[in-house]
Amino acid sequence: MQTTLDRSVSFSGTGLHTGRPVTMRIDPAPGGQGVLFRRTDPVAGNPVVSARWDRVAVSPLNTRIANDDGVTVSTIEHLMAALAGTGIHNATVAINGPEVPVMDGSAADFARGLIAAGRRELPASLHAIRILRPVEVTEGGVTARLSPATTMQIDFTIDFPDAAIGRQTRVLDLANGAFLRALASSRTFCRLADIEAMHARGLALGGTFDNAVVFDGARVLTPGGLRHPDEAVRHKMLDALGDLATAGAPIIGRYTGIRAGHAVTNRLLRALFATPEAFRLVRVDRAMMARLPGAGITAADLGAVA
Repeated sequence: MQTTLDRSVSFSGTGLHTGRPVTMRIDPAPGGQGVLFRRTDPVAGNPVVSARWDRVAVSPLNTRIANDDGVTVSTIEHLMAALAGTGIHNATVAINGPEVPVMDGSAADFARGLIAAGRRELPASLHAIRILRPVEVTEGGVTARLSPATTMQIDFTIDFPDAAIGRQTRVLDLANGAFLRALASSRTFCRLADIEAMHARGLALGGTFDNAVVFDGARVLTPGGLRHPDEAVRHKMLDALGDLATAGAPIIGRYTGIRAGHAVTNRLLRALFATPEAFRLVRVDRAMMARLPGAGITAADLGAVA
């Protein structure tokens, strides 16, 4: 069965890249809709943008969606990860600006709010994308791959020259609240050496030590340090889940990312849907539902969110 929120939930904060204050409300939605964003500030054209892979515009540092009128919403990945990780399939996101608030740089606040709002089942049947054969995109030492598996799994490797990050690898099965326990609280991160360059490009204007982990060589500059020793790779996994959620249905398969980011994950989805023999849409029964992200969430999982 497809799901939606039991009631609306609101958030407010600052856009990571725009630095602008923004308010956002997530409302229940009917079965079959998926996740739609609706701009409530004045825009020229259709204010509704679908959070789907074919609406993702190329953006290396975040995930930005756009409709045919050029109306955009950016940095949707943390919210999309929270929706997927709490098992919400349909929602309408009313937002008064072009960027989702960054909150503390993780998906924890979104996850907490979504769980508090509750989840209800809808009469519409749920289908999942079962991966039948590997599909891979590789470019310049970066790899993103989907391969067959019995559950949704993420296998991610990062490798940075900064000693405080270095090479990190983690594998996670997303069933039974694993997203809440292992990934939701992991914050976005950047290297001190990159901040000036991002500012020069008009990016990360709202970034602070309160919403990002900043690394400088062997040092972690953010007060309080890391929430997890491997917080960087966990956040990359969080991003990957959010980007994969734009597929429009849960994926039953293993995502492998090697130094991967938003752009290559979207190219992977485009390659998948251009290869119809690589996947099959399957109707989700109760047994399969129990193995999807968001199933089996308990109060203890919510308490584990930082």
